[in-house]
Amino acid sequence: MFYLYFILSLILGILAGTFTGLFPGIHINLIAVLLLAISSSLLLNIQPIILIIFLIAMAITHTFIDYIPSIFLGAPDEDTFLSILPGHDLLLKGKAYSAIIYTLYGSLTAILVIILLLPLFLFFIPRIYLNMQTIIPYILITASIFLIYFEKKSKIWATIIFFLSGFLGLASLNLSISNSLLPLFTGLFGISSLAFSIQKKQRIPNQEIPKLEEIQVEKKSFLKSIFASIISSPLCCFLPGMGAGQAAVIGSEVTGDMNQKEFLILLGAINTTIIGLSFFILYSIGKARTGTAVAISKIAELSFSDIPIIILAIIFSGILAFIITIQLAKLFSKHINKINYKLLSISIIILLIILTIIFSGFLGLLILIVSSFLGYTCISLGIRRTHLMGSLLLPIILFYI
Repeated sequence: MFYLYFILSLILGILAGTFTGLFPGIHINLIAVLLLAISSSLLLNIQPIILIIFLIAMAITHTFIDYIPSIFLGAPDEDTFLSILPGHDLLLKGKAYSAIIYTLYGSLTAILVIILLLPLFLFFIPRIYLNMQTIIPYILITASIFLIYFEKKSKIWATIIFFLSGFLGLASLNLSISNSLLPLFTGLFGISSLAFSIQKKQRIPNQEIPKLEEIQVEKKSFLKSIFASIISSPLCCFLPGMGAGQAAVIGSEVTGDMNQKEFLILLGAINTTIIGLSFFILYSIGKARTGTAVAISKIAELSFSDIPIIILAIIFSGILAFIITIQLAKLFSKHINKINYKLLSISIIILLIILTIIFSGFLGLLILIVSSFLGYTCISLGIRRTHLMGSLLLPIILFYI
């Protein structure tokens, strides 16, 4: 009977993750909260591990699929906003499908990375966790300096953009705003890109759908991206306030300039690695670093005997999510060019504004407006939009200092 429940929970979790991944603004945390609300009734009939499997499958699947709205529609969530940068460019070149596949290569490889890093997180991290917190600000300051130093267009403007976004991030995080990252990132990376596309009167060309074997990545480039994810993901797994975006910035700067393929692979790998490792971090040091991990901690306390089951759930959901995402990416690629892109962009902007008001209120709308103008300014100046990551780096640095 347990195996039947395992399979059923896994399938339902994958379906839920597909739903949350496709629809901007509907996050896995929302589903997790709804599940917690009815968990007391569910636990009368099923074991806690079954609900945990559902949450894990949903979270892993979400990390594979959520690049579709980010790349095709320019509608990111807090983990995929950086994918707009190369993804939108490839969309306008008719290569959005390939962009999705690059993120999938990263996400699928992340499953192996999670398993390889598991001994580190189960046995070593608990011993050094407290000491690591003292060097957090220095790691972030170094990453910020690298971020500005490698700007080729204008280091002065890069510095200004970094600090302006940092002050905006401070304001957003310290105001009484629910889901404060939603309007911040949506404006900086989503609406600003859409508005710029409208202003430039860009059109979506026919999208190429090559076979998987034709979407190749050089071995050196692939290993570079995975190496960067292995360096940066562990830091962000157990450091508070650090997420996929910051990990991508740190990883890309440590390994040097990355091309579009390498960066998309890096993003896919980091997003899945951080979510996957967060479950083992919850077990090893008792800290919940993601919304899903928080929900799991409220359902039951993980034991060592749960680890193999969690690993199986991650592997199966990752493989199935890979297949599902490919089919959805093909579907989007076939039909996206048939839509009036200007009308689509305006519709998405309106939707994002409505979602911001619903989830973050009118103060959130104010943050959305300001962040959209800042993001648009960054694009107009030709400055790399990774400098907008100051919106999170600066608040975290000041928090630890």
